[in-house]
Amino acid sequence: MASTMSYVQLESALKQQGPGSLYLVVGEEDLLRDSALAVIKRAAIGSEGDEFNYELFYGDEAGGADIRNSVAAVPVFAERRLVVVKAAEKLNARESELLLDCVKNPVDSTTLVFVSPKLDGRLKFSQALTRAAIVVDCSPLRETQLPAWVAREAERAGLRLNDAASQVLQESCGSSLYGVRRELEKLASYVSDDRSVTADDVHLLRGMDPGASVFDLTLAIAEGHRGRALSILARNLEAGEAPLRILGSLAWQYRRLWKVKDSLANGCREGEVARSLRMDPWKVRSFLDRFSEPQLQAALRLFLDTDGRLKGGSGSRPRLVLERVLLKLCEDTTNRRAKLAPRPPDSPKRVPARVISNVRTIKSRNRTGH
Repeated sequence: MASTMSYVQLESALKQQGPGSLYLVVGEEDLLRDSALAVIKRAAIGSEGDEFNYELFYGDEAGGADIRNSVAAVPVFAERRLVVVKAAEKLNARESELLLDCVKNPVDSTTLVFVSPKLDGRLKFSQALTRAAIVVDCSPLRETQLPAWVAREAERAGLRLNDAASQVLQESCGSSLYGVRRELEKLASYVSDDRSVTADDVHLLRGMDPGASVFDLTLAIAEGHRGRALSILARNLEAGEAPLRILGSLAWQYRRLWKVKDSLANGCREGEVARSLRMDPWKVRSFLDRFSEPQLQAALRLFLDTDGRLKGGSGSRPRLVLERVLLKLCEDTTNRRAKLAPRPPDSPKRVPARVISNVRTIKSRNRTGH
């Protein structure tokens, strides 16, 4: 019977049981997919690889018959073959149905791995594969999972991160696990073994000045400081940061704010939220109040639209496109702050003073006979 496991569980299972015959590595996080495939490959044909017993196909190029024949081949001077099909979602219905027998009746001496960000669940092949294969879930990490992943990767690189350094890495690289890994590799060649990595080390190697992280950018937006927000953007662009990476980090931070606001509304302690945001507890509520739910929704729609413009090439000047985004966000928070500002107390109504005359008015009575 098929089972579903994470990348971490896959490593443990392979060490205990060895490689199986059929895997589906699926999920939108490309680094986790690549990492899962690497550990399967190492378990199946060794750390050095085996060019005689390894074959790689791509779903948009290979035919089902070619893949099927490769799976059926006998290992050469080895116990096992490894056949990998990347971009499996691009196998059309006709070609994929040729592989149904490989899925329903796996070859014991071959490890067959299908790799895909997402399969079309309507296809007969996809349904059969999901039922029969060991599924390795490579979905993007949740925010609560990211610190543990960073800690594991740091340990593998021989690094000890303090809490501030870990937080800066997560903020500066947004949701890009490959971005975090690249920064850890640079830190491993820079920081000596006898000390922990600090936030200053991360800033230095990224070429980014302290005070120019995505959190600092969000804080400037929350304050409505247009000049500071544009300055942070300029520093990141001048340091070589890609416009799409900056936009992705900002979108990641806004999604994070949304989750934190929801956690706080559901009873999460302000201290826990403060540690997550690296803020003083007494500042948390006033900071989050500057981002209403409709405002966060509008911002995420704005990020999606901007992502399309940057990728589509219609934004011929990416810096100008991003500057307009920041100005819009600052404008929204400024308007929000104005609504939240306490109203001055109403002045007491002035009661018109009664003017009392000191002149006695005497009514004359008509006297007859005079």
